[in-house]
Amino acid sequence: MRSVANARETRQESSRQSYDPGFFSELARIENKHFWFRTRNQVIATFTEQITKNLPDGYRILEVGCGTGNVLRALQQACPRGVVVGMDLFAEGLAFARTRTSCPLVQGDLKRPGFGVQFDLIGAFDVVEHLPDDVQVLCSIHSMLKPGGMLLLTVPAHQSLWSYFDEVSHHCRRYDRADLRQKLEHCSFKVEFLSQFMASIYPLLYLARRIRSVRHRVYGTNSAGSDRELAMKELRILPVVNGILTFLLAQEAKLIGQRRVLPFGTSIIAAARRVQ
Repeated sequence: MRSVANARETRQESSRQSYDPGFFSELARIENKHFWFRTRNQVIATFTEQITKNLPDGYRILEVGCGTGNVLRALQQACPRGVVVGMDLFAEGLAFARTRTSCPLVQGDLKRPGFGVQFDLIGAFDVVEHLPDDVQVLCSIHSMLKPGGMLLLTVPAHQSLWSYFDEVSHHCRRYDRADLRQKLEHCSFKVEFLSQFMASIYPLLYLARRIRSVRHRVYGTNSAGSDRELAMKELRILPVVNGILTFLLAQEAKLIGQRRVLPFGTSIIAAARRVQ
């Protein structure tokens, strides 16, 4: 019994290393209004509607790493004819998701998903960058899809944008397009669309993170606490700025929804089909 308890504690500690569940309350507070989350939801909902429009009633969708349920709610609204399920490692995130959606929720691990059915569409939105072996995760998702099923994926772009925010967020990496495509194809996915997005904020994000990092090194202490404070500042909602960026990114989201490939951005979206 002791060995079982030790194994459970080890898994729990490992999951804590992939994400800080203390962020869930902060995210739940700002996601509805923050330009970044609103734009991402708009893009995800558009792609989901396109992918599912010709599926028969009762199709199944799974969001892995559903967290607070912010995206899960958008998926449920976009898929009135389907069954949408949310899965997350953390009970803390699922507690918020239960207040936002009526979807079935499962606390589970992508390494041991345990579903008895396969899905028509699986979404993983800013999830795989948290996990050391992203190829294993992508291959696990592949096995959970029906033949011909789709993976819809978002990840942070450009290792050159790596900053305190990635450290605090427990990211393992940021991606470029070629690297993500190669990993998807390695796991027997056919990439049907892949583009950067959030292009409007790329120069702002690059400059802001570089300036804050320099100031942090010169005037502050290099501690996890101060890094977290900087990350929290990025999540603040500044009404005028938030409104302008919401408008600009909404126009960009329309282009992505038309399957236009953008030349740069702070995130990457990919739609990939299981071919084996």
